[in-house]
Amino acid sequence: MVLVLGISGLDRTQALKRELLPGLDHRELRLVQGLDSAAALVSEDGVLAASAQERHDGDKGTGAFPVDAVTACLRMAGVSLDEVDVVAHGFRYEPSAAFERDAYTRRWFAEAYAERVQWEVLREHFPGHDWERKLVRVPHHLAHAASAYWLSGFEAATVLVADGMGETEATSVHAGEGAQLRTLRRYPIGASLGILYSVVTQYLGFLPGMDEYKVMGLAPYGDRGRFPQADGELMRRLADGGLRSPLLAHDRTPLERETHRGVIRRLEEVFGPARHPRAPLEQRHMDVAATVQHTLEESLLHVLRSARELPGGGSRRLCMAGGVALNCTANGVIARSGLVDEVFVQPASGDDGSALGAALWELRQRRPAAPSAMTMPYWGEEFDTAQVAAALAGLGPGFEVTGLARPELLGRVSELLGGGAVVAWFQGRMEFGPRALGHRSILADPRVPGMRAHLNAVVKQREEFRPFAPAVTAEEAGEYFEIVPGQENLYRHMLCVAQVREKYREALPSITHVDGSARVQVVQRAQAPVFWELIRRFGDDHGTPVVLNTSFNLRGQPIVRTPREAVETFARSSLDALAIGDVLVTRVRAEGDGR
Repeated sequence: MVLVLGISGLDRTQALKRELLPGLDHRELRLVQGLDSAAALVSEDGVLAASAQERHDGDKGTGAFPVDAVTACLRMAGVSLDEVDVVAHGFRYEPSAAFERDAYTRRWFAEAYAERVQWEVLREHFPGHDWERKLVRVPHHLAHAASAYWLSGFEAATVLVADGMGETEATSVHAGEGAQLRTLRRYPIGASLGILYSVVTQYLGFLPGMDEYKVMGLAPYGDRGRFPQADGELMRRLADGGLRSPLLAHDRTPLERETHRGVIRRLEEVFGPARHPRAPLEQRHMDVAATVQHTLEESLLHVLRSARELPGGGSRRLCMAGGVALNCTANGVIARSGLVDEVFVQPASGDDGSALGAALWELRQRRPAAPSAMTMPYWGEEFDTAQVAAALAGLGPGFEVTGLARPELLGRVSELLGGGAVVAWFQGRMEFGPRALGHRSILADPRVPGMRAHLNAVVKQREEFRPFAPAVTAEEAGEYFEIVPGQENLYRHMLCVAQVREKYREALPSITHVDGSARVQVVQRAQAPVFWELIRRFGDDHGTPVVLNTSFNLRGQPIVRTPREAVETFARSSLDALAIGDVLVTRVRAEGDGR
């Protein structure tokens, strides 16, 4: 058996940026390559384990070397690093004229990107290994493409990768056929859809590389027709299938390239002053969000139409990865476009997933095989009853802890949800990727009109406009949501927006966005049995097999990983109950307390 460990992240980039450009604000410091570090372990048997470093060190979106994630993956698989045949890294920077442009670029390569640096980082954390032999570097977009294609189950597919940037490209198109994956077209960094969306995120006062989903959620409140001249400024779609962004050309100096201040200045000329992070959101900001969202959607469709004309690019099955593939609204537009019959989006499409893709790429170079269809990305850690009990022992007074058999636990949680309670749900192996898919979730009743506002203001402590996702049983999904026939699997991982059917929009106010859409998770019994049983029980008890599902974390915190984190997060929150393993924890409330 071949064991391949994949890693992502570039450990030294943020520290180097602080040294090169002291005094930058925290948003500008995030404008680096190599964040979202993670580890994944694969073999011919499939994905054995995967984990993001942020879940271990609590630093959301960290690019630190994923030493804890690596250790966890080895522990979950029951192997040592000595037994791993190769370590694959999801970046491959090489010397080039681009890194001789100025003192900044020379230092970026020499101190952060070069192969020698990656050997040094590995030796710091895992000494005693021949890293010159054991480390293989995989080009970033090939890693993303591999992560999608070899988990799709498609015999042949077009593969679209779109993110901020790889080493030299920002968007790429690939063709997969059987055991082969080859690149058809690359789009340059100067036409990056990911950078475009990220810099508008920054302009709107949010955190680039982290808060793009806020812009996506804000867009339906806006009017994309308010700035008709802006689309051609943001991105021009060329007759030969290419893309060009006049906007991104406004970063001219080394400082501007590192901060996007030139682009921000031009955005202010087009749209008006940039929003301060603590300033109120105005209609103008919503209109800007709508404009960039429309530009993204039209540009992705343009790339896909062009891909159909490339030799080998005509498949009507599409795989997607890269950070842009996390834009659920754009994914819905693609699914409904008529350009494709089936779509698979790799659920960890951001740079954490490039660890998985690097491992899969190297595995398939050594053991060629056609893609296999993944189910759910429950590849993280699982904890036993003793570990749960130890975490619960740390609870202070004011809580009631009850052990229950599964049917009783499901019944009590359904009862609590139906009564308006908000329940934290911690079960099984942790999800890999940014979405909580029913193993590390916060659940509520989607029928309660004020539930979205309550969760945003009190529990998650976030912007009021942001929507929440519904989880629905597969058997009933088509009843409640307009899901494209034949593309049901696209909705398993909460990566595609669908319209809530008109007759249920008033009945499901807490998961229906302002435009009637919802980021649906379709739950299949065979793939998520306990979560499916809970939704089914809620449907039997209350008439609607749909629950509101959001990630189990509070503001600024990664999704909880361990029982201790779950218990501590619950205890300091306003959540009403915690279902952890076969234990239900509720608050002992004073007499007369309505909640």
